Amino acid sequence: MKVTLINTADAGGGAPAACMRLLKALELKQVDVHMQVEEKKTGEPRVKSIGQDFSGRFKGKFKFFYERLPFIWFRAKDKSVRFAFSTADIGTDISKQPAISDASILHLHWTNMGYLSVNNLKRLFETGKPIVWTLHDMWAFTGGCHYAGECDHFINQCGNCWMLRDPNDEDISHAGWMRKANMYKAAGNIVFVTCSHWLADVARTSLLLKDFRIETIPNPIDTEIFSAKDKTAARLKWKIDPESKIILFGAANIMDRRKGINYLVAALTDLKNNYASPGNIEIVIFGKNKSFDVNLLPFKVYELDVITAQSDLAEVYSLANVFVSPAIEDNLPNTIMDALACATPVVAFDTGGIPDMVEHLQNGYLAEFKSASDFAAGIHYILNSDRQNELKKNARNKVLNTFTNEIVAEKYMAVYQSILK
Repeated sequence: MKVTLINTADAGGGAPAACMRLLKALELKQVDVHMQVEEKKTGEPRVKSIGQDFSGRFKGKFKFFYERLPFIWFRAKDKSVRFAFSTADIGTDISKQPAISDASILHLHWTNMGYLSVNNLKRLFETGKPIVWTLHDMWAFTGGCHYAGECDHFINQCGNCWMLRDPNDEDISHAGWMRKANMYKAAGNIVFVTCSHWLADVARTSLLLKDFRIETIPNPIDTEIFSAKDKTAARLKWKIDPESKIILFGAANIMDRRKGINYLVAALTDLKNNYASPGNIEIVIFGKNKSFDVNLLPFKVYELDVITAQSDLAEVYSLANVFVSPAIEDNLPNTIMDALACATPVVAFDTGGIPDMVEHLQNGYLAEFKSASDFAAGIHYILNSDRQNELKKNARNKVLNTFTNEIVAEKYMAVYQSILK
């Protein structure tokens, strides 16, 4: 069995991290696995790129801007959605790449931002090779959006897209939906895998995917790297007050509209104003931040910027008393899984795939959707609960029982074997 994972990149975001983790998990099971990407960013020898040299990297950047800029300038409703919609009308035909030709199974992941167009994906379907497609968002069954928000047009046909400046029945979301409908006519032996039960349920309602086989398998995590580290030592290393109650928030891009930073500001303000003794609370934030003013947060803030090393991330999760995820749309966030693996309880909204990880009052707190006051109540509960050790133990055990490399790799191998037969 030769498996080729296909993803836009091997680093820089949730899907690349999840895909790389799966590669490592499959390696441990002695699977002959490789990864095909647009541009290689890590030193992993099993990752193959179509853009290793300068000309390849230039071509990749050109495709990214060629697809993205017209949408931003002429199509997008506003800045909040400029990266929330992918037309996938430009890309590279990788069907003749050695990692594709030699594979017995092609395993698609996230392929947007100029890597694979809809026509390129159709070419892969037409190879006749068995295909597994892990969905990290909703794009595979919409007209172009990655998360639909309150829109349900994908149930029938997309059009009149709320993300567009001039929506209408025949807009680019409708054109994108029709191109995908044509693409799926070439899909034969294919299985769709969603990382969360929420996304599986939504996918099954879509006209594009409702007749295909859909399974749910979570992302894996290395529970040796992501495990509880010495809290005091970690705080000393990162220059965090060892006596404070630390609230941790992080994301690849903290200004991503889906990550809910405005709800966090409101919740922390509520926490300070409505709880008599919040204690010595401080905030730690990591991730790309180009425009958010941390002075809007009512407590002292430590900014750690982007953290790339997994060992460093494990230390940062371990130094916190609680990790908060005010996301309003998300599939199976790596940040939440990472925090739980490091025995750090999580407060998050009850939405998307988050309930697959956070069990209310057991390893964290699931707040009422978009309720800043309930989110504040959840933070207060975790920080002041007399069940601290139990919450931490439950957080770690949730990961050990559900998301380990061994468990996830076994589930994927069962899918691979079923489609080979």
